[in-house]
Amino acid sequence: MSDLPFGFGVPDRDPERRGESGGSGGSSGGGSGGGPAGNDPFGLGALFGAAGGAGGAGGPADLLGKMPLFAELQKLMNWSGGPVNWDLARQGAISQLAPGHQPTSAGERSAVTEALRLADLWLDQVTELPSGIDRGLAWSRVEWVEQTLPAWAALIDPLAERVVAAMTSALPAEAASIAGPLAGIMGQMGGVMFGAQVGQALARLADEVTTSTDVGLPLGPQGAGVLVPQNVAAFGAGLDRPEDEVRLFLALREAAHQRLFAHVPWLRQQLTDAVHAYARGIHVDREAIERSIQDAMGGMEGGLDPSDPESIQRLLGSGVLEPEETPEQQMALRRLETLLALVEGWVDSLVAAAAAERLPGHSALAETMRRRRASGGPAEQTFATLVGLELRPRRLRDASTVWGAMAQQHGTAARDRLWSHPDLLPTSDDLDEPLDFVARQGAADPFAELTDGLAEQAGDQPGDDAEDGDTPRG
Repeated sequence: MSDLPFGFGVPDRDPERRGESGGSGGSSGGGSGGGPAGNDPFGLGALFGAAGGAGGAGGPADLLGKMPLFAELQKLMNWSGGPVNWDLARQGAISQLAPGHQPTSAGERSAVTEALRLADLWLDQVTELPSGIDRGLAWSRVEWVEQTLPAWAALIDPLAERVVAAMTSALPAEAASIAGPLAGIMGQMGGVMFGAQVGQALARLADEVTTSTDVGLPLGPQGAGVLVPQNVAAFGAGLDRPEDEVRLFLALREAAHQRLFAHVPWLRQQLTDAVHAYARGIHVDREAIERSIQDAMGGMEGGLDPSDPESIQRLLGSGVLEPEETPEQQMALRRLETLLALVEGWVDSLVAAAAAERLPGHSALAETMRRRRASGGPAEQTFATLVGLELRPRRLRDASTVWGAMAQQHGTAARDRLWSHPDLLPTSDDLDEPLDFVARQGAADPFAELTDGLAEQAGDQPGDDAEDGDTPRG
């Protein structure tokens, strides 16, 4: 998951990463990674380089014919369903998963259903939020890809659209004239490129996820509790714990996630909106690009030769097209990071309360989960891939501290009541001092203060302005 499906990163957040774009993880060539280099954010260098490596800069048809991947997939070039070719993404992911595919058995399906049922019984005793599961499902890795594609499409399409728009609008006259021969098929090629890279990312993710909520978002059908038995077994490998114990631990996590997403109606949209808010901020400074191109051309050996694909590739790999992260994007990422940490922290706290004294291997299993996150688990990897966000373990620990202390000092009802409205949740600043936030909750009824404030606002601002009181905090 180290490759960026959309071909752009956030280099100013991690300056050291800018010097690693030529490494194996970000190669713009045709190796197994398949992702464009960090300094070629839109992957165009790979397209021009492939044509040049094949012996010349021909027209669009020649370009496609000389690229094996696209030559095999020309029939998908007529995709018109959006900025990402989801047919190709699905086929690519499934083809990568096929060698190790293990269909679920009747026994596994029964075991998953029973584990989720028991998990809900245990969770009933530690939270007032009711069950969010009306059926238990056991998915293979291939089924996980197929069943979660609609959720991924809703999340990813706006990002891809914005990347293409930023690329197109920011190209200066020199680069636009170079790309002219490809203008007629750039949209289709972008859909194929994104589809191939998203398919690769989903295949890698499907190798790891154990549930439908591992990435912090509800990706499965509403009301479905899901486990991936093949990955459940891999999660427990080497822990010397019984298989049913590992399954129950992961079922507790899935059931806890489902309760939250089923009974906090605004949460799903808030998470999605944070990702889309980042996408809306993607832009490239055209004037800065023009200046950089002039500087890059002046520093190139032999300058820029429009007839030489290698010259074009060097230009595109120089980093001149990297988008800058805006303050709005930083706010969106901070909000997303905080929300994901609060979700995961609440789940950790709930599972610990339900299982610590019932599940002998809870400590070992919880530690395995913590190590998985610290080394870059599915949630961290997915969002780092999509928007350059790395979910820091420190935020998760602080969020877990908030939820644990809330339950201990004010009770589980007060803890869960914070999910009643987004303005009641701790902010990123609150997570810096989690115990101070918890202490403040005992001073007054925050929900009463919030509703009183909204009522006053509605009275002071009649009409449409009254809706402003419902705007969540950033």
